[in-house]
Amino acid sequence: QVQLVESGGASVESGGSLRLSCVASGYTSLTYWMAWFRQDPRKEREGVAMVASAHGTTYAESVKGRFAISRDKNTLYLEMNSLKPEDTAIYYCAATRHRLNWLPSLRAEDFDYWGQGTQVTVSS
Repeated sequence: QVQLVESGGASVESGGSLRLSCVASGYTSLTYWMAWFRQDPRKEREGVAMVASAHGTTYAESVKGRFAISRDKNTLYLEMNSLKPEDTAIYYCAATRHRLNWLPSLRAEDFDYWGQGTQVTVSS
């Protein structure tokens, strides 16, 4: 099993910055792909960004140029800049294992392991 624990969520003003962290433990060999998702209670869970060492990074159009995903061993980061009120959501860390001839998309169903989430609130 894999455990994912997020931190770093906070309330900030529009235009501000935050850095989220996610620490993976357990069978970390199952965390080849790692990603950030977010969910406003009124909406479906949305993929934000994902990373794998041999495959680079992928971003949702809504965050390109503002957010940066990175990974250092078993810790995943999301650097968020120029935050907007519409970025307000619970942010979740997710992971899935490597599979031969398969690339995930930024869809929740492609990821097997999830953290509990951390709240980000951006005020105007």
